[in-house]
Amino acid sequence: MCDHTKKAAHMEASDPVKNICRKHLQAGAVHIWAYIFGAICPKKGKGAGLVLPWCDTEAMQQHLAEISQAVDDGAHAVLLLDQAGWHVTPKLKVPDNITLLFLPPRSPELNPVENVWQFMRDNWLSNRIFKDYDDIVAHCCAAWNRLVDQPWKIMSIGLREWAHRS
Repeated sequence: MCDHTKKAAHMEASDPVKNICRKHLQAGAVHIWAYIFGAICPKKGKGAGLVLPWCDTEAMQQHLAEISQAVDDGAHAVLLLDQAGWHVTPKLKVPDNITLLFLPPRSPELNPVENVWQFMRDNWLSNRIFKDYDDIVAHCCAAWNRLVDQPWKIMSIGLREWAHRS
């Protein structure tokens, strides 16, 4: 969870790995993926995100750097994560202003950002045919930017009462 300073479209344009795409041949069709790495701060209604061609340790490291830059000076972010390999690897260098909090296995309902992904799929990313990788990236960036331009939406989707009890 973090504060938002950049939007995905601004970040993807300068991302050196933007033009590398993963292609997979299956039954004569070409499948191309892009991954949205996003973090939200439901209390402030803000988010920070990247659209990347890979979902691995290097991508997660870039995401942590982005979140770290977005955290207010003097503040500390607690990032809720599942236990995916790229989240738990000891190869990650976690910035000093971020603490990783790992959720129990098979418990996505505890992570508010899972609801963000569902909302984005339901409203902006599903039932589409993309022309190419750049079109996928453009749609992912537009969806993320649309979300962060609606702080009330992030608050509505992401706030959990249990997270604010002492």
